[in-house]
Amino acid sequence: MDEELTHFNNQQRAKMVDITEKQPTAREAVVRSQVIMKPETLVRIKEGKVSKGDVLAVAQVAGIMAAKKTADLIPMCHPLPLTGVDIQFHDNGHDTLYIEAVARTKGMTGVEMEALTAASVTALTVYDMCKAMDKGMVVGPAYLASKKGGKSGDFINEIEIQVHKNN
Repeated sequence: MDEELTHFNNQQRAKMVDITEKQPTAREAVVRSQVIMKPETLVRIKEGKVSKGDVLAVAQVAGIMAAKKTADLIPMCHPLPLTGVDIQFHDNGHDTLYIEAVARTKGMTGVEMEALTAASVTALTVYDMCKAMDKGMVVGPAYLASKKGGKSGDFINEIEIQVHKNN
């Protein structure tokens, strides 16, 4: 914890970190989230029988759009030229929809916030489209599963290590 706090100026006020001198590198962030719901809600999503439309298609597009707007939502985020955003869904066959968001760029700062925003908005869109039939859905947690590239190097979350060890 001896690292210099880079988000404060000499008056101890918030600032956007200056990345002018950093070299662009390939970067990737993987974020996982989930929505826990009634079993019948998951069945209706998978069968395409939700009155608002194709939940997964709409949520996927919403997540991609959100990744592209991250800098507009998070005050100190740098606007990034995203080179790719992918969102995939899996489920446990009972009551949980799993969301994986992957964001990529070749830039001077990481894409963790873009992937977190994508996964979160994807989950919120699932909630929005299904809330009429299941107000008790639980969204999250959303967490950084892994990242590649950048000055701090690669990262794999301990949660991921434990999950793969147990499977």
